Amino acid sequence: MSALERVADTHNETGEGPLWHPEEECLYWVDIPPGHLYRYDPAADDHERVYETPDGSPLGGYTIEGDGALLLFTDDGRVSRFEPGDDEAEPVAQIDADTRFNDVIADPEGRVFAGTMPGEDDLGDLYRFDTDGTAELVVEDVDIANGMGFTGDLETFYFTESEARQIYVFDYDRASGDLSNRRTFLETPDGDGVPDGMTVDSEGYVWSARWDGGRVVRYDTDADAVDEIPVPARKVSSVTFGGPEYTDLYLTTALADGDRSAEGEGAGALFRYPDVGVEGVPEFRSGLSL
Repeated sequence: MSALERVADTHNETGEGPLWHPEEECLYWVDIPPGHLYRYDPAADDHERVYETPDGSPLGGYTIEGDGALLLFTDDGRVSRFEPGDDEAEPVAQIDADTRFNDVIADPEGRVFAGTMPGEDDLGDLYRFDTDGTAELVVEDVDIANGMGFTGDLETFYFTESEARQIYVFDYDRASGDLSNRRTFLETPDGDGVPDGMTVDSEGYVWSARWDGGRVVRYDTDADAVDEIPVPARKVSSVTFGGPEYTDLYLTTALADGDRSAEGEGAGALFRYPDVGVEGVPEFRSGLSL
């Protein structure tokens, strides 16, 4: 294996949601609180901010549509479609929520699972958006919805509840998008960092980022830790595979309200671990507005 590289020395408050865009051969990610969307171009070894929400509201996550556009999940339950290169995003869906989205994922049929943050009086929830733009509440009372993924046979769905320190698995019905039979896949102990974003590799192993844990951990299908990569940032927020063969591991981090003397000298930056030794798989595309 190679060495960890800092490829974009941003100072993101909460860098999140890295996704490889195969047509552009670039990596996108967000800084949630200010509503900024970034793109990193490995060929040019350069990054840029490509979009920001007009009112400076948070941008909690996004998916890539079948035609290459991005579907942005923002504040107050708003969903918008963004064409790279444009200045504006077009609203396409809405749910009745008074908090922002946090982490989203497309399923094999183009639906999108999207979590919401807790509010002042209530916990968050997990919604499923069907391809016609309608949304259904599928998991209630979630204390920070986070990383999601699918097993290779597409029969099981992973879902992270960060403040509970748990990653759950559900039986997943591809035809309907229904989730059932929730059970715990992994529970992290106090002091081990909070499970945040995640991805599943081609061998079916789970990579879980550790908020306040300074690393990403790889788990086998029995939830045994088999590898980990330390990161010079306390708050490692998410992880994905990218590159032409999906052999590069990309990691987002957060600076939060601190400074690098406390949070780590790479806090808020985007990192890459090239040729990590296992391939990832392309993420599914959403199809809410095609």
